[in-house]
Amino acid sequence: MRHDTSTSRRKGQSPKRRPPVPATPPSTPRRSRRVSGPSDQPPVAPRRRRFRPGTRALMEIRRYQRSTDLLIRKKPFARLVREICQSFSIQTLRWQVFALLALQEAAEAFLVMLLSDANLCAIHAKRVTLFPRDIQLARRLRGVDNL
Repeated sequence: MRHDTSTSRRKGQSPKRRPPVPATPPSTPRRSRRVSGPSDQPPVAPRRRRFRPGTRALMEIRRYQRSTDLLIRKKPFARLVREICQSFSIQTLRWQVFALLALQEAAEAFLVMLLSDANLCAIHAKRVTLFPRDIQLARRLRGVDNL
């Protein structure tokens, strides 16, 4: 078996395909007239880029790790906080905007750390998929089982 370095591919690269050769019509000179209506052929849309499985997920992970903005929408989170407050007291409590933002920042930091610990549990079990039992184990190891 002969190894040629010019034709060998590195792992992860797809082979380059040549574009199809268009059929050449017979060369008969004829005058073409301009038509202002729609053309016979529909416009060709460029092909969308297809990524290999898992590439898009890794791109999203890098994008969210670079950003510092909140991932949960502010209004639904504020409604959830107010709903939970109603279960603790009869009267409606008012919240300052900065108090809600601080609570949301802490909640998102808690969830991110919990999910990263659960991901470590899944990796320890030689899995890529995160199962509910990984989250339960991470909560139990953290001592947050009673929440």
